[in-house]
Amino acid sequence: MMGWTAIVNRIQPVDLSLEQEIRDRLDNLTKPKGSLGRLEEIALRYCLVQGTTEPELGKKVIYTFAADHGVVEEGVSAFPSEVTVQMVRNMLAGGAAVNVLARHAGIEVRIVDIGVNDPLKDAAGLIRRKIAPGTGNIAQSPAMTEDQCYQALEVGMALATEAKEEGVTLIGTGEMGIGNTTPSSALFAALLPCEVEAVTGLGTGIDADRLAHKQTIIKQALQTNRQELGDPVRALAAVGGFEIAGICGLILGAAAHHISTVVDGFISTAGALAAWKMCPVVREYLFFSHLSAETGHRRFFDRLGVRPLLDLKMRLGEGTGSALAMFLIEAAVRTYKEMATFDTAGITQKVSSS
Repeated sequence: MMGWTAIVNRIQPVDLSLEQEIRDRLDNLTKPKGSLGRLEEIALRYCLVQGTTEPELGKKVIYTFAADHGVVEEGVSAFPSEVTVQMVRNMLAGGAAVNVLARHAGIEVRIVDIGVNDPLKDAAGLIRRKIAPGTGNIAQSPAMTEDQCYQALEVGMALATEAKEEGVTLIGTGEMGIGNTTPSSALFAALLPCEVEAVTGLGTGIDADRLAHKQTIIKQALQTNRQELGDPVRALAAVGGFEIAGICGLILGAAAHHISTVVDGFISTAGALAAWKMCPVVREYLFFSHLSAETGHRRFFDRLGVRPLLDLKMRLGEGTGSALAMFLIEAAVRTYKEMATFDTAGITQKVSSS
């Protein structure tokens, strides 16, 4: 708990004193003013997070946190829990969508076992940080103890610190956990707050009858844990998941080290929402990669006034949206850093009207 508090206390608003100098350089690049649109805003925000007009582009890493969920026993998912460990092994072998997209963009993917219900013996390359073999059934009890929640937060924070020490300059979030849209929807309903129906979707592809059942289970979970929902940490412990808490901690830790975090889809955004509620200034360090096709993601963006970078109708998770957006962010920053200016290229600028 002390580690969590110390990290959060280190997070400060970005320094806006450099904003005009950065904008001046963007305006002096060999293009019509503002013609690169949102790429210019991306470059500006990246520079402000690092607190410099000469930003570094170092290693890019996606951390995909994996965990299981007791609420799957309520029949809320189209897939059984054993798919979690099967997909973890697929990711470690480089065969998942996140691996393909990350290779394309020059990003390293690191798989973190923070709560998979399997020992994952002989799983080479796995980062082993298991808190417990899955959460409790949130419809019947809290997902985890408050102490376990702090442990999961500190796993993410420690990974961010390690990333800083090895020169990582852009972090992406990802997750794998059958059933995890259910605790994510519960967190959205509790922390936005809003009605369950507005933030509960089809997940991995359930039918209409199972969707109605899923909404009922989420309402039951919120009722079961109602006394814990007024505080973001207790809410995360009550109805969240180990991977969601790990993502939350990663985001907080990265902000404390002035590293931008690229948030993946619906589940990762639940972790980001918890981090935002714990420390509102963390918003300044986040890029939201895409608008998920999962119901409820748009409600988050509309409610908090945020615009994602992409809208590709994706709903896969894993870190796939992060990989695509990190490629875009690096392109924006390279344009800012490497494009010639009117002065250096000897090109005449637009004539001002008198």
